[in-house]
Amino acid sequence: MRDAVAVAASGGRDSTALLHCTARAARDLGVGVHALHVHHGLMPQADAWLAHVRAQCRRWGVVFAATHVQGRPAPAESVEAWARRERYRALGAMAREAGCSLVLLAHHRRDQAETLLLQALRGGGPAGLAAMPRTARRDGLTWARPWLDLPREAIEAYVRRHRLSFVDDASNDDDRFARNRLRRQVWPALAQAFPAAEAHLVASARRAAESAAALAELAALDAGAVLTPDGHLEVARWTSLTSARRALLLRRWLADEAGGAPDSLVQRLLAELPGARGGSRWPAPAGVLQLVRGVLLAPGKPPPPG
Repeated sequence: MRDAVAVAASGGRDSTALLHCTARAARDLGVGVHALHVHHGLMPQADAWLAHVRAQCRRWGVVFAATHVQGRPAPAESVEAWARRERYRALGAMAREAGCSLVLLAHHRRDQAETLLLQALRGGGPAGLAAMPRTARRDGLTWARPWLDLPREAIEAYVRRHRLSFVDDASNDDDRFARNRLRRQVWPALAQAFPAAEAHLVASARRAAESAAALAELAALDAGAVLTPDGHLEVARWTSLTSARRALLLRRWLADEAGGAPDSLVQRLLAELPGARGGSRWPAPAGVLQLVRGVLLAPGKPPPPG
């Protein structure tokens, strides 16, 4: 048998359809299928959802694996962000343990359009507006979204045609979560006013992804000319760049070296750093940035010799 493929299986409509479709195709190809289920422990129905997916896998001849997430979000942390981070961490661990190098995710075209809108509403740049990649290589695994251009209605039709049962997560109706508010309150009006909105937003995400990739290449070129071998930012070389390239490199450097690049910090450094004196300091997510002998030091890093 060839290498097995993994499917992230929550038990919901979309992942149920993807798991069923993958199992049918893999059977003819002689490929093993592993369903990976993450039990977050956030909903009282979570045990029933796990049992539901396990039973389906038994009927479909799919290997089933599940992980119970430990812990809870920090007091100021978004439940959505925490659950997403822990879900991908658990999925990756289960896939590696199963010997699967490919993990399939059931996101579809509506999900992609919603993600772009949410990123725009949060002030995201090209990388954020690119939304979700079709494929990504991370931690030794390939993560793929084969249905990213597929409309939600096609998945609903597949579920009806094959009479698939799936679980209904009541938290999807909870308007405390940003995606739910967008989906329930904004999207119906948007789709009515602009019927082609979904397809056009996904096209914009593709173009944003192309722009983000090109900008990353440019930032890498500038980093080679501006950063010291120890990763410090040489201010004189940085100020020789155009203003747009200064901002681009600064965002990348802060994200890599300072724990993040909030726009308020980026704008402050763009305004203050060119004329700053030695010893100037700026608070950053991971600590304090400090200007020493014309070099901006990342938090916790020693100054260059000299």
